[in-house]
Parts: sequence; C-alpha cells; structure tokens
Amino acid sequence: MRGALVASLAWQDYRNDAWLSACSVLALVAVIAPLLVLFGLKFGLVSSLTERLENDPATREIIPLGGGRFSGAFIEQLGQRADVAFAVPRTRQIAATAQLGAQTLEMLPTAERDPLLSGMPLPRGLDQMLLSHTAAEKLGAKAGDWLDASFTRQVAGRVETQRTPLQVLGVLPLQAFARDALFASLGLLEAAEDYRDGRAVPALGWAGDVEGVHAQRVYPAFRLYARSLADVEPLRVYFAGQNLLVSTQAQAIAQVQSLSRNLSIVFWVIAGLALAGAFAAIFAGALAAVARKRRELSVLRLLGFSTSALLLFVVLQALYSAGFAAVLSALLYAFAQTGLNQLFVQVPGEYASHLLARHYILALVAVLGVSAVAAACGGWRVARIQASEGIRDV
Repeated sequence: MRGALVASLAWQDYRNDAWLSACSVLALVAVIAPLLVLFGLKFGLVSSLTERLENDPATREIIPLGGGRFSGAFIEQLGQRADVAFAVPRTRQIAATAQLGAQTLEMLPTAERDPLLSGMPLPRGLDQMLLSHTAAEKLGAKAGDWLDASFTRQVAGRVETQRTPLQVLGVLPLQAFARDALFASLGLLEAAEDYRDGRAVPALGWAGDVEGVHAQRVYPAFRLYARSLADVEPLRVYFAGQNLLVSTQAQAIAQVQSLSRNLSIVFWVIAGLALAGAFAAIFAGALAAVARKRRELSVLRLLGFSTSALLLFVVLQALYSAGFAAVLSALLYAFAQTGLNQLFVQVPGEYASHLLARHYILALVAVLGVSAVAAACGGWRVARIQASEGIRDV
C-alpha cells in the first residue's frame, strides 16, 4: 500500500515538473535512439549476409580435389555425421555426361535431402531426371516431358551408342544451379559409367562385358554439403586429417563472421560510452532532484516515510523518464529503419536495418536497469534528510 502511495506521489510530482521531465526524457532519447539505429544496422547487415550464405547451398558445399578412391560405405558414413546435411557418391566426370538433343549435359547424382532440390520431386528410377534452368531453356523442356538421352562409347575402334527415354520431373530454379546439367539417381550415372567402361548394363538391356558388373564399386568423388555454415571449417579440418584436399567457401564465411565480430566490438564500445554518459546524467539528475526537492522530501519524512520509500520516490521518477524515452526511441527507430531499408535494400527479404522483439525488450530492460541504479546511487542523499527540516518549514 505504501509503495502504491509513493508511486502516485512520484507521478504527480513528475507531472508538475513537466518541462524538467521532458528534458530528462529527451536526454535519454538522444542516447537510446542512435544506439538502436546502430545495432539495427549491425544486426540487419550481418543477418542478411549470413542468411544469404545459409540459403545458398554452394556456400556449404565441400568439393574433393584430385582423384580419390572412396567406397560407398565411407560416403554413407559421411552422410550420417551430425555436421553433414547431404552426401552422395559421384562417378567419374568424363563419364557423367548425357546427350539430349543437340545439348551435352553434365550429370549429377541426387538423393533425399539434396539441398539443391528444395522440395522438388526426387528422381528415383533410371528413367527420371531434373533439369537445370539453363538446360531446360536450351532444350525447350518442361516438367512432364520425355526426352531421349544418348550415351556413346568406343569399343575396339567402333563408336557405339545407346539411348534411353528420361522423364523431366521438374526444372530447378536458376539460383539453385546455373550450369547446363541434369540431376538423376546414382543408378543412372553408374549405368552410364559402366556402359562407357565396356561393361554390360542389364537393367537397361545394354550389352557389354559381364565381368566386373557386380564388383565392389569405388567412387572418385562425392557431393557433400555441410549442415550449417559453422560446420564447413570443421569438415575441412576433418578431411585435411584424412589427407584429402577439398575446396570450400570457408574464406567467404570467415569474412562474414569477422565482420560480425568487428561490428559487435564497435557497437559495444560506443554503447558502453553512451551508457556511461547516460548513467552520469541520471546520477547527476538524481542528486539535483534531491537537492531541489529537499523540503518536500523532508515533509514526507515527517509524515512517516522511511529512507527506502524516499529513495523509491527518486528512482520511480527516473524510471518514468526511462520508460517514456524507450518508447519514443523505439518509434524514432521504426521511422529510421523504414527509411534505411527503402534506401539501401534491393533484394526482397533482406534488411539494411532490422531488430527483433527480443532486442526491444533487452533495450528496455537495460535502460530501466541503468536508470534505476544511477538514480539509486544519486538519490542516497535522501538518507541525510531529517524530519526536523520538515517541521521548520511547517
């Protein structure tokens, strides 16, 4: 009950000193609003860059360099690692091509969880495929079309060709894959490789050498994608430990992470200086308020208010200013954010300046906390106020 009475008295006194109260609010706004804009720029830019890297599967791709010898079991184990999102064997590149009409297309194996497919239907049989955007444009193909794929080999100086119909299940967007290619099950790539090596492909009825058809297959490479940006560098280190040279986008990822760290350092240095200034201003304001209202506070002491109640009176007035300043700063930041995003952002879904709800809550808590502590430190002089001072003024 006594706390509610103190809060009411503090509010009435705060309203009576409207000009001084407005000045204290504007002084805090001058600190809080620029900090919100600065942090919004830092968070918006870094988040947009990070999201752009995350959304581009090529950034998380691990490409083995040079010829390797990998068993299917080894690549399957890679795919089961917690830091790997997708792994599938690749056949030799020289054998992983198909002739569709007048176009020679690169063949890439695909399987479940392929990040390039992004929800598109998965080719499962030897007669299904997905086309890249550029390949579909050149072939004039669309989902549902059937195209004849031809595979050529040389045996004893003779050129032999086999054909098989392939159904287009879908066309990948241009941003997913920019080269001319088709995506098919690993079985189709293995069939093309076997055929070009002179072996028979019973599943497609292609004749050839039956020896080695059922031999343990060894793959020269694989398609592998890390689960997240943070997993790229650990995977590179893992493969380096296996004496396997790989190509990654670790440098681009490191640049964004370095930018985030550097901007964070700049922000916290500026924020620290600004908050220190705000603390000093609130501290001085509390000292001045106690000196200016010494008569009124002594009367409250005479009426039976304790030192803690008088201190609460001073702190509450600082909190009123902090609350109004936080709200006004958030409104000013909202206008600044809209203008900055319209001025600098050209890619939908990205931000030059952006804050989440938790950032506003954190800012409010920080402002209220600093204001309360500063006002409490500056308001301790109320302990020296005696009730006798109020009696002399009656």
